[in-house]
Parts: sequence; structure tokens; C-alpha cells
Amino acid sequence: MLQNTRSVHFGGTTRRVSVPFATHSTKRNSMSGHSKFNAFHVCKAVDQTLNPLLDSVKPSKTMAFTDLATSLKERGVDVIGLAAGEPDFDTPKEIADAGVEAIRTGITHYTPNTGTSALRKEICKKLKVDNGLDYSPDQIVVSNGAKQAIWQALLAAVSPGDEVIVPAPYWVSYTEMVRLANATPVVVETTSDEDFLLSPEKLRKALTPRSRLLILCSPSNPTGAIYPRSLLLQLAEIVKDHPRLLVLSDEIYEYIRYHPAEHHSFAALPDMYERTLTVNGFSKAYAMTGWRLGYLAAPIRFAKAAAIIQSQSTSGANSISQHAAVAALKLGPGGGKPVAQMVEAFQSRRDYVVRRLQAIPGVKLATPPGAFYVLPDMRNFFGSGAAAEGYGSIPDSDTFCRYLLEKAHVAVVPGDAFGAPECIRISYAAAIETLEKAMDRICKALDPAVYTLRKN
Repeated sequence: MLQNTRSVHFGGTTRRVSVPFATHSTKRNSMSGHSKFNAFHVCKAVDQTLNPLLDSVKPSKTMAFTDLATSLKERGVDVIGLAAGEPDFDTPKEIADAGVEAIRTGITHYTPNTGTSALRKEICKKLKVDNGLDYSPDQIVVSNGAKQAIWQALLAAVSPGDEVIVPAPYWVSYTEMVRLANATPVVVETTSDEDFLLSPEKLRKALTPRSRLLILCSPSNPTGAIYPRSLLLQLAEIVKDHPRLLVLSDEIYEYIRYHPAEHHSFAALPDMYERTLTVNGFSKAYAMTGWRLGYLAAPIRFAKAAAIIQSQSTSGANSISQHAAVAALKLGPGGGKPVAQMVEAFQSRRDYVVRRLQAIPGVKLATPPGAFYVLPDMRNFFGSGAAAEGYGSIPDSDTFCRYLLEKAHVAVVPGDAFGAPECIRISYAAAIETLEKAMDRICKALDPAVYTLRKN
């Protein structure tokens, strides 16, 4: 039998041993070379310990229900997806053409970490014209989507043990990002009777010496609520009394609002410029979700800190998207005609979905002034006594949404993902024909002949 010398681990040390090669003549009941080698080799289990921070982080239910819907579709089920927050429109031609131009003219290389000079200058112009804000290009950090901009703003601004005030209902990732930043989310409930807007009284009550950041999203995901200037001014007065308190203003849905609603940037309020980190991007208004591009506009100290984080993680956003984004901003204030046409369509869809939902006995819903979501209060449809024929009891919004997915083949998101367990979120960013079909299915699934409401 041939011999081979190799290193093996044994008892915590490495030894050189002679190991015989097995040949065709080796008997199966004898110790083969392989088994002799294993006799010397002690296998140790790999340490698969995860970062303890992950123990407190929940996966996104938006993605979970979207994935469930996708799985059903792949099995041939005709599922209508109203879970993801994504416009169904294609990117406007002017923007897409600029992206193609970038590819064909060699604008395909690394860009500066914080974004191309051309794009950052256009962002500064946009902020001046649309929002009345004066920023210089070195205060702008262009990232791979607004989500990255929010994440980097959090890492730059909060320290372990800090508290971040998050009005509920909230976008699913706010609280989880706060936890990943080793800070503590302080969720402040708002109600439909308050139009899902944070009141000055509730903000004042939530503040402590550890309060570091207040997150505001207007227009809101998931409620579609928009903060009026009068209320923002009241909140700003409270913020001014707390030297440590900063505000992260998520304005990604800025252009998607319906007359007569107006958008007001928090940084433009008196004395709020130095306290505000403004996040915006191109995904929602310009139907550029797949282009992955957002930005942070902030006081120079925080912008530089976010830039450092980005430089050691992803570096600059891709060059093609940035070239296309310049074209997007050049469409004009408010996104120009292409965005206005999409907003007009969104409004028609909103009106249709709201009308159909309000006609269902037990549903509570006001007409939202912005974004492309509705967050109806569905508490009458789950809890004690609530049940669906052929499905069983419906104890909570999770089960309710699974029922709609499995029986009506419509994907929506449970409200507890947004801090509103009595609600569900429906995205109406879909063709009107699709929405008609989806609402027909939902109404049929909730018909009193097959669905029993909860006991009061």
C-alpha cells in the first residue's frame, strides 16, 4: 500500500503522519486509509455565534409577505401583490435614456464616495427651489438608496444607550435600524383620530435626558399622513428646548401628495437647520426603485460622519444611476410632468381603493393625503370570535393577512409590522384594473355569509 505524509489536527496540535492510500485490493472490512486518517482527525464544531444585537432585530414582514406571494405565484396561483411599496410605472423615458447614455459613453467607473459633483450640485438646486434650503455639495451624501442614507445618519448621530423617538405607525425598518445602532427605539403611538400625527403633548411626554433623535416621515409610510406646517412649528418649539435632540426627516414621498396637501421640510423651520438630517431619494417619485439611489442632506459634521461610514462600507453609489438621477432632477420642480402624471394616477387609485374599503361594514378608514398606501383599521375582523368559513379563527392581523393571501390570493401587510396591530397596509401602486380585481376578491372574502366579525 502506498504511503502519503500529510498534516492532521489531533488534540489541539498539528502532526505529520503517514497515511496509506486505499487501493482496489484493500478489503472493505479492514481499516482503509480514509478511516485511518479520520482516526487522527478530531472534527470540531464551527462556532456559529451571531452578533447579540441580532437577537432584538425582527425580519421585515413586508418582505415576508411579498416572498409568500411570490412563492404562490411560482406555483401557478394568481396572486395580486399589494404588499410592496413600489410604483408599478416604468422609469420615465428621459431618465432611462440618461442611464443608457451613461453605459454607452463609458460613465461606468467608480464615482467619488459621496456622489458625483454634477449630481450633488443638482440636489442642492432641488433643495433650494423645492424646499427653501441652502446646502453646499459637501453637505450631500449620495447613497445606494434612501434606506442606506437613513442607516448612516443613525450611525453618525446616535450612541449606545441613546433613545430614538419613533411615532407609530412607522416604516418597518426604523425601529430595527435603531436597535442595530445599539440605541433604544421609543415608540409613541398615534391614532387615526389624530390623523396618525405626533402631537406636541405626546412628544414632550416621550422626551428624556437620553433622547437623541426624533424620526419624522412626511408624507408617511404606512399611513399617507402629511404634517401641516402649523404642527411642525409646534414640534420644533419643543425640539429647541432639548440641546441633544436632533430630527431625522424622511421625505422620500415628498412629491406624492394630493391637492390641497403641502409638503414642508423640517430643516426649513426656524432654528431647525442645524438640528435636521434630511433624507430623500429617487425610488418612489421617479419610479426608480431598482436604480437604488438616495441621499442625505445634513449639517457638515454629520454629512462628513455619514461619508466616513459609507467609505468603509459600500463606497459610492453606481455611476449609471447617478447620471440618470441628474436627468430626473432636471425634469423640474416637483419632478415635472412625468411625476405629475404618476401622481394623478395614484390619486385616482387612492380614491377607488378608499371608496371600496369604506363600503365594507366594520372597516374604519380616512382618505390619506399622500404616499400610495392606505392603513385601514380592521380590528373588527380579528380577535375573539372572528372566524372565516373553511379557514378557522382569525386572532390577529397576521392571521387575517394570511387568510386574504391564501383564500383571496391578495397580498397585504399586517399592521403590527408598522406598530399598528389593529390595521393592515395596502399599497395601491398598481393598475386600476388590478386594484378592481383585488378589491372584488377582498370583498368576497369578507362577505358576512363566510366571515364572522369579532365579538364586541
